[in-house]
Amino acid sequence: MNRLALFIPLSLFAVLTLILLLGLDKDPTELPSALVGEPFPAFAMPSLQDPESLVTQQDFADQVVLVNVWATWCFACRIEHPSLNALAEQGVKIIGLNYKDQRKAAQLWLLERGNPYSFNIYDELGSLGIDLGVYGAPETYLVDAQGIIRHRRVGVVDKRVWEAEFAALYQELTGTTPVLGATQ
Repeated sequence: MNRLALFIPLSLFAVLTLILLLGLDKDPTELPSALVGEPFPAFAMPSLQDPESLVTQQDFADQVVLVNVWATWCFACRIEHPSLNALAEQGVKIIGLNYKDQRKAAQLWLLERGNPYSFNIYDELGSLGIDLGVYGAPETYLVDAQGIIRHRRVGVVDKRVWEAEFAALYQELTGTTPVLGATQ
């Protein structure tokens, strides 16, 4: 009986190793979202710039927008930010969702790096992030003019990602195709 008990930890290790190996072929940026094809969640949250001003999903109703989840503590957001600035310069409406951040730090961050956002939702506690199923920052959602989430990207949106995942759908929804430069 004692010899059999020695094989239990080895068996558990083998099973766990097999499970982990099967998951290695998954791309973490292709996380499923139950909200793709569903309406953007209803919310009423303070603006990043003005804590007395509430913003809601009605503030971008009837428009095609990107909703970008970002934070000052997010290193990848620093990499993504020049691409967002370039898209905004070409007329893409981007709504910021400042996620689990400090208001003053976020305001300074935008002042220093440029502000590509039409407005920013301040989600200090992450409640809208929970409703969206946010894993972290950055995440970007393409929302159509009817308020339906059409695409979700976990990770940086740069030139390659814009062209591969967003450009065709954005053109279908708006009739325009912003192109990111080679440096983004």
